[in-house]
Amino acid sequence: MGNLRILTAGESHGKGLIGIIDGIPAGLRIDREKIDYQLKRRQKGYGRGGRMKIEKDRVEILSGLRSGLTTGSPIAIFIENKDWANWQEIMGVWKSRTDLPVKIPRPGHADLAGAFKYNHHDLRNVLERASARETAMRVAAGSVIRQLLEIFGIWIGSHVIGIHEAQTDKTFRKLCQESTEKIIENIKEKHRAAEASELRCSDPEVEEKMKKKILQAEKEGDSVGGMFELAALNVPIGLGTYTFWDKRLDAIISGDVMSIPGIKAVEIGFGVESSHHFGSEIHDPILPGKSAIPQRSSNRAGGIEGGISNGEPIIVRAAMKPIPTLKKPLPSVNLETGEPVHAHKERSDVCAVPAASVVGEAMLAISLGKAFCEKFGGDSLEQMQRHYDGDKSAISG
Repeated sequence: MGNLRILTAGESHGKGLIGIIDGIPAGLRIDREKIDYQLKRRQKGYGRGGRMKIEKDRVEILSGLRSGLTTGSPIAIFIENKDWANWQEIMGVWKSRTDLPVKIPRPGHADLAGAFKYNHHDLRNVLERASARETAMRVAAGSVIRQLLEIFGIWIGSHVIGIHEAQTDKTFRKLCQESTEKIIENIKEKHRAAEASELRCSDPEVEEKMKKKILQAEKEGDSVGGMFELAALNVPIGLGTYTFWDKRLDAIISGDVMSIPGIKAVEIGFGVESSHHFGSEIHDPILPGKSAIPQRSSNRAGGIEGGISNGEPIIVRAAMKPIPTLKKPLPSVNLETGEPVHAHKERSDVCAVPAASVVGEAMLAISLGKAFCEKFGGDSLEQMQRHYDGDKSAISG
């Protein structure tokens, strides 16, 4: 076994969210509290809307576990939507109200393109699934995979580095010009500081500027986006490959993180900044190491070279656009009459960048989990551990 697959289903105001994880080896002990903890982290954040006051996400495992241990069977997960009680008439599976159709698309949302793609005449069929509410299940699935990666020492964290024009220069990327030992400790320190912040920002001075931007947007009926960074530490050498483009680790990570609603750009390591330098300035020198594995004096590549993890910390940066739903909506068109109108309004956040960073951690865990299971795959955790230990011994020897 080495093929890790994740499926999700469910609508924003439906009965709940469903997830299926296939490919987790048997014998892994799952901690339910760890999953609920990650779900709680996703719901926090300065600038969140009223929905977070309704939902208190808790995970329910329906299959794939016995006595807390994975059996090797698919793991089925369910998260209840508390708001379903208020939407049963509109979102009923067998019978629902048809007298309240949504006909006005929001600029920047999936509404218009989705309506034409699936021939929907009620945009609710689009917006319910395209909603970022779906990411709650990704966080739950990512937490399960994260618990597998933790067995092998892999650590994942994040922090917010910008909201609108308020940007901090105290970034993971800046740390990548240092040695690996300093990078690891400083990344963990920034993550800890972010956990204590309403905006998940490790820079208190810049955080206050971020809050002012969010308050400004709220007063003006607007929304704001921003940027966050992800880091994965202790990732073994050899995840991903250069032999097929769709199996390159940077391609997998970029695609998975880009799939988060609202994300418009993803960078690995120095990313776009790499194009502003000479090769001699941007590539990481290879030096003799204390063991058979050479060392690096920097990590501008972000832990991936040729589509393969190189043993250095993996650094990812993502940019999120402002949320499309505005209290003072932009111009749009009524699809039924063709008349110019203002865009449809749904309950939404003013800023969801802190939540997106937590979802980003989940997606990075999923990306690494897929590559990890492909390289070290086993039907049981013990078998996977043997494969991992054998590879580690071969590299270090």
